[in-house]
Amino acid sequence: MVVPLALPVVDLGTYIADPTSPAAKAECAKAAEALKTYGALLVRDPRVPESANHEFLDMLEAYFEQPHDVKLQDVKPELSYQIGATPEFTEEPMCFRDAKLALLPSDRAVPEKSKYPALNAPPVVPKAFEDRWLKVMDGYGQQLHDAVELVAEVAAVGLGYEDPKAFVNKAKFGPHLLAPTGSDLARFNKLNTVFAGFHYDLNFLTIHGKSRYPGLHVWARNTGVKMSVAVPDGCLLVQAGKQIELLTGGTLAAVERAKAAGRSLWRVSSTLFYHIASDVVLKPTGPFDTPERNAEYPAVDCGEYVRKELELIALADPNATTRPSQ
Repeated sequence: MVVPLALPVVDLGTYIADPTSPAAKAECAKAAEALKTYGALLVRDPRVPESANHEFLDMLEAYFEQPHDVKLQDVKPELSYQIGATPEFTEEPMCFRDAKLALLPSDRAVPEKSKYPALNAPPVVPKAFEDRWLKVMDGYGQQLHDAVELVAEVAAVGLGYEDPKAFVNKAKFGPHLLAPTGSDLARFNKLNTVFAGFHYDLNFLTIHGKSRYPGLHVWARNTGVKMSVAVPDGCLLVQAGKQIELLTGGTLAAVERAKAAGRSLWRVSSTLFYHIASDVVLKPTGPFDTPERNAEYPAVDCGEYVRKELELIALADPNATTRPSQ
């Protein structure tokens, strides 16, 4: 049984206007409580117009409608598919391989030096879209990045961190990925086709714009019940990833999710994965830095954690270049 889920909506505009106001603090508390309860929330950000999402979806539909052989030119398995295209049935989620095609152009400032260079590679620009790719991707990607970064700040305040930038500072130079996925509804059109298998996100926070087709299901930590999520017009969906679980000692947990299946028959999701920087150590921090939580969540380099997770889902070869450089 699938239960509709009405997630709390957090108004980021209130925090932008005056982060010290009682109204802003109430929004911070709401965000933290939503992440604790559901591992997800909806946000409204006045800096992100719906028109930017439409322009993004239009271009990505055109990209995914290209011949399969053309898209294969953008595949980068030597970089564990962390930039470029990821063909269908490559990733192994928790249940079985899925039928989506992912494109990860990347959206981040690359650090000058990192032990994990393969996780911080520059983006891929498809040949047929060289004239507008970076403009659209950088424009909407930056808006999503700014929105989810503010959610990280709002969550830190709501969770009781003394420094509102506690998470944001750790995410500076993070290998953030603007990673739209395309699901071919003309090709994979059987009932109960799974486009993204049951999984959690390995990053810190994930933010999505509104898709033109429904189909996202989540399992909230407080119930374990499969729930369908609808994103209202003008809203963005934010979900907790595994890195925030490690930094809060399990106080927040990564939400588990799956995606089921006139205009283009490609279902495109506009998704940005917000990461902690690869060289930052993941361990319980701030009010969650206790002996008990440190024993349960031992310290690990974020890049090493990501490498192991990519191996588990068949995106990285154990001997690949995602291993740290010496």
